[in-house]
This record gives sequence, structure tokens and C-alpha cells, in this order.
Amino acid sequence: MSALNSYKVVIKEHHVDSLGHMNNATYLALYEEARWEAITARGFGFKDIQRLKQGPVILEVNLKFMREVLLREAITITLEVLAYKGKIGQMKQQMVKEDGTVASEAVFTFGLFDMKERKLIEPTAEWKQAVGLT
Repeated sequence: MSALNSYKVVIKEHHVDSLGHMNNATYLALYEEARWEAITARGFGFKDIQRLKQGPVILEVNLKFMREVLLREAITITLEVLAYKGKIGQMKQQMVKEDGTVASEAVFTFGLFDMKERKLIEPTAEWKQAVGLT
């Protein structure tokens, strides 16, 4: 449906576990970091969220680990909105190694949350721009 920008990162010591590969919780943290970079670059950063009192919320995640990611390895995280129907969207993110193999894939179900009303809302024009729907 919509491809967002990609995010490059080099895996550092604080990303790995005692087995020498990236810790499972780090996958989610780096996926989130990439999402923040994408929406901030499209004009929907933290300050905008605080001003509007509306922000993204993750409802579900399906995370697959396919290949090891090792210390000092460079990866690229890709983002793609698969669907957005009503108040609910789906985004696929992948961690791609330098040789092109996919190390991990996650599909996130998400929406836009109204912090005053404490509920999901229809995507606004600003939010559609942030996730690449316009």
C-alpha cells in the first residue's frame, strides 16, 4: 500500500545478549525507533503528538526471527503500510542484512489514539501524511 523510508543501524554491544546475537527485546525497540524516525520525518513527531493529543498505538504484533543479527552488523529496517481500514492499520517492518537476507519480519496492527478521549480515532490528515497514505 505505502512504503515509508528505511532506517539503517549498526548493532552495538548493548543490543546483544550473552549468546552474542541481538537480544529479542531489542528487535521491538529498533522497530519502534524506525517507526519514530519515519513519522517524525513526515511531520508527526513527539512535539506534534503532545500538541494534538493524538498519537500512534500498537494493538498487536507478529514478530518472526529468521536469521541471527550479530554484534557490529549493519542492518536496514524497512517499513511498509499494508492496509488501513477504518481506525485500524497494518504495517510490515523487516530487518535486512547487508547481503539482502531478511533477518526478522514484524507485522504491527496499529491505530491513532486520542489521548483526551482515551480511544482509537479515524486517521486524520496529519496522521495519513505521517504513515504515507497521502
